[in-house]
Amino acid sequence: MNVGGRGAAQAGRQAAVSEGAPRALADLVPGERATVVEVLADGAPDTARRLGALGFTPGTVVEVVRRAPLRDPVVYRVKDYEVCLRRAQAACVHTTEVEQ
Repeated sequence: MNVGGRGAAQAGRQAAVSEGAPRALADLVPGERATVVEVLADGAPDTARRLGALGFTPGTVVEVVRRAPLRDPVVYRVKDYEVCLRRAQAACVHTTEVEQ
């Protein structure tokens, strides 16, 4: 058993998520699913509009599919297709834990 290592960090992250605190899409790890709450791009309304056009709208469930070796870009499954976003773009999408 690994005490204080990666398992403890994972448990802490899961506890924070279960409280319903909004998280940026960029902070999710591959395999995680979340529901979009809002899309905010401070100073870049075109980015927010484009993300909305790609399907990142409130209430939509998004899954992190895979990450590039250097953590950027990331592939997300939204609706019936996959979209590749840079971390800066994904940081504009605020999510909460998927309701089971």
